[in-house]
Amino acid sequence: MRRAVERGLERRQLEGLKHVGMDEKSFKRGQSYITLLTDWEQSRVLDVVEERTAEAADQLGQTLRLEQKQAVEAVAVDMGEPFIQTIQKPVPEADIVHDKFHVSQYLGEAVDKVRRQEHKELMVQGDETLKGTRPLWLYNPQHFSPDQAAEFSALKDLQLKVARAWAAKELFSKFWEYQEEGWARRFFKDWFGWVSRSRLKPVVEVAQMLKRHLENLLTYLRHHITNAVTEGLNSQSSPKF
Repeated sequence: MRRAVERGLERRQLEGLKHVGMDEKSFKRGQSYITLLTDWEQSRVLDVVEERTAEAADQLGQTLRLEQKQAVEAVAVDMGEPFIQTIQKPVPEADIVHDKFHVSQYLGEAVDKVRRQEHKELMVQGDETLKGTRPLWLYNPQHFSPDQAAEFSALKDLQLKVARAWAAKELFSKFWEYQEEGWARRFFKDWFGWVSRSRLKPVVEVAQMLKRHLENLLTYLRHHITNAVTEGLNSQSSPKF
């Protein structure tokens, strides 16, 4: 198997490589991690190293030859500092594009934190309104059954904190639809102002993180790349190389 992989790598063509992604993947029930470099256009893995450290990311950065690095126009990465700092060394001219899947994940986690805290507060009062509702706040409403849709619609009308957190998460998805950077900046300013006044600490913290990385969120409007390739590997046991 090792010889087959080596032969495949020798025959691999990397000309025309313009957009790449760097991300991590967990296995063994989340106890171990690998870091991957992927080719966005051809939906394939370019290289894999163990761990999710700055050293691992740096090792991946050496995968490409000089002329290949010079051809890369953009790299999709999470907002983790090891990825950002390391990927800028081999491809300093490439745009950094923060992955919108991770942004959605951060916002989803913030919504769940608000839900858990509010559920505890309500339970102290004997109110079980939020009991068993976690999937409704985290899953796509388009996939709800009629009963789930009716239940969720009723919950959103109860002036709950988690409903406001969910609305903030859903509203931010509009950011990715803009074609002009100026309009996207204006949208973010308005969204950030609204969230900052919400007093929903978990959501505010994510909003502040997004503000710090705004320039690398805006680059998505130019390149429209994500780490969907790597995200798709989570359901595959034999990824394409």
